[in-house]
Amino acid sequence: MSLDPSFVGRTYPPTAPYQVGREKIREFATAVGATDPAHHDPEAARALGHPDLVAPPTFPVIVTMAASRQIVEDPALGVDYSRVVHGDQRFAYTRPVVAGDELVCANTIEEITNRGGHGFLTTRTDVSTVAGEPVVAVWSKIVVRGEA
Repeated sequence: MSLDPSFVGRTYPPTAPYQVGREKIREFATAVGATDPAHHDPEAARALGHPDLVAPPTFPVIVTMAASRQIVEDPALGVDYSRVVHGDQRFAYTRPVVAGDELVCANTIEEITNRGGHGFLTTRTDVSTVAGEPVVAVWSKIVVRGEA
């Protein structure tokens, strides 16, 4: 089943707020091997001018993966998640994510192509604070493998 290109440009409502906590940052940093003290010690982060712990650069994937369910579970789009493989991920930061942030995500479908029996879906998730301050834009490309 191919993906419908008419979905390009579709936006989804903002998600519920996600509270970024110190322990989540520490756990994520440990899991990805990020040893910079600013990820583990609030005083080290403050010494660098941040209000609290700084999340590693790929931390937003925690909130954007949850937000992407709006898209992959959209029955009209028809993504068969059992056939999905990750194609690409990139981040464009306005500022770092820090402990204490309350983040919301707004999803947009930026590109849909179908090639060789596979669907390619690129999304942009704009992550901002509940006050509307932009934090990071995250692009993700998934490949929906065709039937063998």
